[in-house]
Amino acid sequence: MAVSIPSVDDTMCPHRLVLEHLTSRWGVLVLIHLLDRSYRFSELRRAIGRVSEKMLTQTLQTLERDGLVHRDAKPVIPPRVDYSLTDLGREAAEQVRALADWTHRRMSDVEKARQTYDEARDHRSRAH
Repeated sequence: MAVSIPSVDDTMCPHRLVLEHLTSRWGVLVLIHLLDRSYRFSELRRAIGRVSEKMLTQTLQTLERDGLVHRDAKPVIPPRVDYSLTDLGREAAEQVRALADWTHRRMSDVEKARQTYDEARDHRSRAH
C-alpha cells in the first residue's frame, strides 16, 4: 500500500505533526519503553535517562492527546499515576521499535557510508 507523504509546503498537516510526535527524541524512547510494561512517571524517567521532568511531561501529554498513551491516575495518597500504551499506541510503538531495531542492525553500514562520504569530502576539499 502506497503512503502519501505530505508536501513540504504543508507544514501544519496533522499527519506530519503526529509523525513528529512519534519520532521525536523522547517520543521514540517513551513508546519503546512502554511496549514492555506500564510505568510510573519517575520509573519511566529513570529508565529513559537524561530527560528533564518538563520534557517527559510534555512528551507524555502530547502522546496522550494523540491517543497513544493512557494516563491512569489512582486516587490514593501519595498520588499514583501509571502510563501505558493504548492499542493505537502499541501499534505505533511496534513500528517505531522496528525502525530502532533496523538502525541497530544496520549501524555498521551507516558508519561505513559516513566514512566513505567523509573521505570523499576531505579529498574534494584538498583538491580545491
